Amino acid sequence: MSHDAVEKRYASALFELAKEHGQLETIEKEVRVVKEVFEGNEPFRKLLKSPKVTLEKKQEILKDIFSGLSTFTLNTLLLLTERHRDDLIADVCRSFIERMNEERGISEAVVYSARPLTAEESKAISGVFAEKVGKRSLNIENVVDSGLLGGLKIRIGNSIFDSSLRGKLERLERTLIS
Repeated sequence: MSHDAVEKRYASALFELAKEHGQLETIEKEVRVVKEVFEGNEPFRKLLKSPKVTLEKKQEILKDIFSGLSTFTLNTLLLLTERHRDDLIADVCRSFIERMNEERGISEAVVYSARPLTAEESKAISGVFAEKVGKRSLNIENVVDSGLLGGLKIRIGNSIFDSSLRGKLERLERTLIS
């Protein structure tokens, strides 16, 4: 089974448990914390992958670090570790967050701009582009790209909307050449 299918299966199981027990919001917050810990801590990931550390010790470490998590989230981490899929934990978290966003009609977006966006600009971008992708709103992550001369480049899922000055100049160049 592909990694993508495995991570979605675990995320879906956690999502259904959370929904069934009315804990979607709580578990989403926990999953975001777990994702951040696993994505931002290479030595921790290496420790969990080490064949020198026993399964029991790995699970003990997880229980100590994530002692404040709900039973569902912690058991998911322990199960992934038990089945030697601890390298998928961050991906399972990402899939869970995607599932939560689908449930709410939200999509994640990365907006590249020459300067930081104001709250009003982010809200306006969310309103316009959420409609284009069939969602209610967007969670916007603003990345300041000094290479942009002006305008914006927006990535939502696999779609890229390029209204940057550089993008416009490149399109004009292609048109003039052909």
